[in-house]
Amino acid sequence: MPSYGEYLKIDELLALQRPLSEGPEHDEMLFIVIHQVYELWFKEILHELDHLERMLARNDGARARHTLKRILTILKVMVAQLDILETMTPLEFLSFRDRLDSGSGFQSYQFRELEFALGWKDSKALDRYPPGSEIRRKLERRLGSGSLWDAFLHHLAANGVPVPVADLERDLTRRVESSPALREVLIGVYRRQPTLAELCERLVDLDEGLMEWRYRHVKMVQRTIGTRRGTGGSAGADYLLATLNQPLFPDLWAIRTEL
Repeated sequence: MPSYGEYLKIDELLALQRPLSEGPEHDEMLFIVIHQVYELWFKEILHELDHLERMLARNDGARARHTLKRILTILKVMVAQLDILETMTPLEFLSFRDRLDSGSGFQSYQFRELEFALGWKDSKALDRYPPGSEIRRKLERRLGSGSLWDAFLHHLAANGVPVPVADLERDLTRRVESSPALREVLIGVYRRQPTLAELCERLVDLDEGLMEWRYRHVKMVQRTIGTRRGTGGSAGADYLLATLNQPLFPDLWAIRTEL
C-alpha cells in the first residue's frame, strides 16, 4: 500500500513552486501557491460539473442537488482565498511582477473550460491557444458541447416540463440567451413543482457565487495594480469590470419580477 506522501505525490507537488525573482522576493511564493490552488479548484469544479450533468441526464435530482451544493461550497472557499492574496501590498507584488513577462491569468485554459461548461461561450477565447494544441482541442470540445444550462433544460423536459423546442435545440456554441417563452415555463415550475424549483434556486446560487468571485477578483486587481494594464498585456481591471453583472442563467433572474 502506498504511504500518504506516495499516494498524494507530495514530493512532486512541493517541487512545483519555483519563484523566478532574485532572492527570491518573499511574496512570490504566496502568489504561486494561491494560483496553483485555484487551478486545482478549477479542475475539481470541472470534475463536479461533468458529474452533475450525468446526474441530471439520469434524472437523479437528489444527487444533482448534492453535487451543486459541493460546487457552491468550493466557490465560497475560492472567494475566501482572495482574503489571503489581499494581504500582499502593491509594492510587494511589484517586486516580482515583471518576472511574469507574458504570463497572465487570462491564459488559464481551465477557467475558460469552466466558463464554457457553465454556458459562458465565446469562440474568441480560442484565439489565445495554438490551433491543433491539446489545450485548444479541449476548449473546442467544451465549446461544441452542451453546457450545464442545456443539461438542466433537458432534465426539466424529462420531468414533464414543456420546455420550448427552440431552447432544447439551441446553438450550443453560443452563450445562453434570454428566452421569453422559457420564462413562462419557469414561472410554472416555481408555482407547481417545488423540487424542480429548488434546483432552479441552486443554479441561481451558483450564478451568484461566480459573480461574487468575479467581483472580489476585480477589486483585488484594482487594489493591487490600480488601473495599470494586466500582465501579459491584458486589460487588467477594465476587462474584469466588463464581466460583472452578466448572469450565466438570465431567465432565472428575469422571472423574479413576474413570480
